[in-house]
Amino acid sequence: SSVCSSRYVLNELIETEKDYVANLGLIVEGYMATMSSKGIPEGMKGKDKIVFGNIHQIYDWHKDYFLEELEKCSEEPERLARLFIKHERRLHMYVVYCQNKPKSEHIVSEYIETYFEELRQQLGHRLQLNGLLIKPVQRIMKYQLLLKDLLTYSIKAGKDTEELEKAVEVMCLVPKRCDDMMNVGRLQGFEGKITAQGKLLQQETFTVTEQDSGFLSRAKERRVFLFEQLVIFSEPIDKKKDFSIPGYIFKNSIKVSCLGVEPSADGDDTRFVLTSRNPDGSVVRYQLQGSSTEICRAWVNDVVQILESQRNFLNALQSPIEYQRRESKSNSLGRSMRPPLSAASALRPHSSASIDRHKLPSLHSHNTSLPALYLPSQSQSQGPSEMFSLRGVGILSCIALWGKPQSSC
Repeated sequence: SSVCSSRYVLNELIETEKDYVANLGLIVEGYMATMSSKGIPEGMKGKDKIVFGNIHQIYDWHKDYFLEELEKCSEEPERLARLFIKHERRLHMYVVYCQNKPKSEHIVSEYIETYFEELRQQLGHRLQLNGLLIKPVQRIMKYQLLLKDLLTYSIKAGKDTEELEKAVEVMCLVPKRCDDMMNVGRLQGFEGKITAQGKLLQQETFTVTEQDSGFLSRAKERRVFLFEQLVIFSEPIDKKKDFSIPGYIFKNSIKVSCLGVEPSADGDDTRFVLTSRNPDGSVVRYQLQGSSTEICRAWVNDVVQILESQRNFLNALQSPIEYQRRESKSNSLGRSMRPPLSAASALRPHSSASIDRHKLPSLHSHNTSLPALYLPSQSQSQGPSEMFSLRGVGILSCIALWGKPQSSC
């Protein structure tokens, strides 16, 4: 029955949590404690902190708090969904862990057959260190899968599933952010501080053609990252060189203060143009060819919203009284206000999202010192809830199943 199945899933969640805490203990109380007491090789000085990231923080929280809370759910299953919803912010520590993971992998690969192998034998561990360090990545995915199973059985049993649905949504978003930050962590050669660029809103591979002062470049494959403050273009590391883990080399970027967006000149919905305004007033145009209409519309929607938020912000700074008066007037008329960007972006579709292909927002320029924004003339003004349609998001399923990225993913 559905009730028995739910009980089975809950038991699996608790038992696998015990195993998970034990595995984290092998790292913290095994490797980290030994390295701290016995010292580390000269070449590793300063690298040891990168190897482990914030795993100590993750271990302490699960060992001292979360495992016990999950065990209480055995007697009171209705507590479970609330537990995950309540700790969405705390689970951000996994995003931090995943951002550091590519750097950690690089260092571990240097020492896995030598120093870390000696340590493994001393400690009597079955798994190598890299097999243990992937556990947090696998675990954050596992929660989502188990909660989805619980949701299925709860629906069949005719229970109220509102809280469980919210918990599933939280545990879809957290791994998605983890996946995004692991990709960002594989970006090499970017001189600025990536964490200062705001939230990562989109990332996708496009075919990019650059036009500068009339000169048209050859089309090139680029991984493009859209942050709240910056667009980054990067070159994927050649897969033919047998890199099992994807990597990206920084090529160039556009600050949002210099950014503009245009639809494709020939009306092709699988293309759009990002423009970068130089200090001398000249404009560089980047034509991005995507794999689908949905991906391109999601990007255009997001860029439009970033630029509109920026204009509103500058308007508020330049004419605060006028801005406040206008906002309060629009509220008193009963029109719903656009949510702040940070709130809207929490449920932002990524490249796998389904977008209503007939709707694009229009944008009136409030601030002439900012770049003009070009949009299709037939576009209609839409609120954020109409603009975006959140569907499934691509997660770390390859890592969860195999323990490392696979080329087939």
